[in-house]
Amino acid sequence: MSAVLPVPTLAQAAIGQAHRVKALQAPAHAPEWKQMLEELGFVAGEHVAVLARAMPGADPLVVRIGQSTFALRRAEADCVVLEGGGQGGLTATAGAEGAPGAAHA
Repeated sequence: MSAVLPVPTLAQAAIGQAHRVKALQAPAHAPEWKQMLEELGFVAGEHVAVLARAMPGADPLVVRIGQSTFALRRAEADCVVLEGGGQGGLTATAGAEGAPGAAHA
């Protein structure tokens, strides 16, 4: 028996773990989100990490894409599909220490 694992998205990523963007999947109700995310730099192969989540509710997320930092709603972050299932990601160090509310281990 094998379980089908959900597609890992930026909304599910752990704080401080670096990933790469695999693809964008905009919801049917907001197809314009794909173009908006691409214009912000969310393109295949780009490095991305979640730096912090707002409290309470974990929405929005503070994310680092390339050399830029943005706040994304969780629904928008859920459009960003990550490579490799989020296992064995690189540690995100650039800018993580300066993010407001960033968790440090």
